[in-house]
Amino acid sequence: MDKRLENLQEILRELGSVLVAFSGGVDSSFLLHLAHEVLGDRAKAITFVSPFLSRQEQERAARFCKERGIKHIIFEIDPLAIEEIRANQPDRCYHCKKQVFSLGLTEAQKMSIPYLVEGTQLSDASDHRPGHRALVELGIRSPLSEAGLNKEQVRILSKELGLSSWNLPPMACLASRIPYGTPLDLKFLARVESAEKFLFDEGFNLVRVRDHQGMARIELSPEEIGRLNDKGLRDRLVARFRSLGYVAVTLDLEGYRTGRLGELWQQETGKKLDK
Repeated sequence: MDKRLENLQEILRELGSVLVAFSGGVDSSFLLHLAHEVLGDRAKAITFVSPFLSRQEQERAARFCKERGIKHIIFEIDPLAIEEIRANQPDRCYHCKKQVFSLGLTEAQKMSIPYLVEGTQLSDASDHRPGHRALVELGIRSPLSEAGLNKEQVRILSKELGLSSWNLPPMACLASRIPYGTPLDLKFLARVESAEKFLFDEGFNLVRVRDHQGMARIELSPEEIGRLNDKGLRDRLVARFRSLGYVAVTLDLEGYRTGRLGELWQQETGKKLDK
């Protein structure tokens, strides 16, 4: 058995009872599966439902828990009610995580569960992650990082365990599609979600639609960019995006990669984001 997997199992045993912050993505699915395997009914899941989480991800999270008989709490929140989140400055994620995980801790306490845990792994440290500071301040545990696991290792172990989540594309909250400094509202978030759903329904695997005040900038995996040579697909795409209110539809020829919002922020303001 992989030593890191053994470490993770031991960490979970020591925690004894956990509430897992569960989005349905690769990392939190792996963590929840292991927690339930090690702790049984002493491992429960909580999914924070908000305009930042797509319906696709909500449904995936619910299905994962139902298939495994895991107690799943759906907790609806309104992050846009908080000015520091709505303003969408580079520290937005700090304020959001602070709100979300404070509420999660309260729920855990109500159920007499001593630990709220989440799925950050070592690879996340390479990106701009102001939300991590909130997790540290609140005492939230990150067992994957503690066990020494990175993203690639989580995917490999997930595949070995037979989890269908092993090859899910990287996901992020819908707010990450809006450039820093552009205030968030429901209209922008719903438009992004609908635009990305169109692309997923067309069979694309890795998708981001960045919303630049009425212009859609599409990011795809480099391997999938060539599919847009199909005029029929392009025509359907443009028609759908225009129906959503976009006045221009563009393709980023470099394809998807992390850190794009930070690059844009630095170009516009001259300020570099902290890791």
